[in-house]
Amino acid sequence: MGLFDQILGAVANPNQQGSLGQLGSIVNTVQQLSDRTGADPSTIQSVLSIVGGQVRSALQQKQATDGNEAAQTLVNQYAGTSPNPQAVNSLFSPQIQQQVAQIAAQRTGLDAGIVQQLLPLAVPLVLNFLQSGANAQNPQAGGNSVLNSFLDADGDGDVDIADAIQMASRYIKR
Repeated sequence: MGLFDQILGAVANPNQQGSLGQLGSIVNTVQQLSDRTGADPSTIQSVLSIVGGQVRSALQQKQATDGNEAAQTLVNQYAGTSPNPQAVNSLFSPQIQQQVAQIAAQRTGLDAGIVQQLLPLAVPLVLNFLQSGANAQNPQAGGNSVLNSFLDADGDGDVDIADAIQMASRYIKR
């Protein structure tokens, strides 16, 4: 099952935190980023995809060293639709932040400085997507299907935030 299927499952499951309102706020924030930077939404989605790949690596490392609960705690602590520099600093060293900005700039044509300015909002947005699978009553309880799918426990590598945002956008506009 793909990441977006997991997100839709979380939206449909009253025991998980996902909701159409949450998806809507993520999609709206992507649109606002697009408006603010003058870049089209697909460019912003590409940036989020690149950031998502780095978030996955950071969370996989956290999971490997400190366990599933530690990865879930980071997601719960920093998920949102508001800028949060602490979210970026908790997951990425300054070198990784620069690296992400450079990669995103090369792939999207956006200035690396603009990408770096987007990171405090991009990271919480990615984490917000991941939080949708958390238990609604007890977010720290294990079993976040969206986070597990994102961290790709089966190792097939089939995970992409940009695709999930695109599908969420289409799903909400129905």
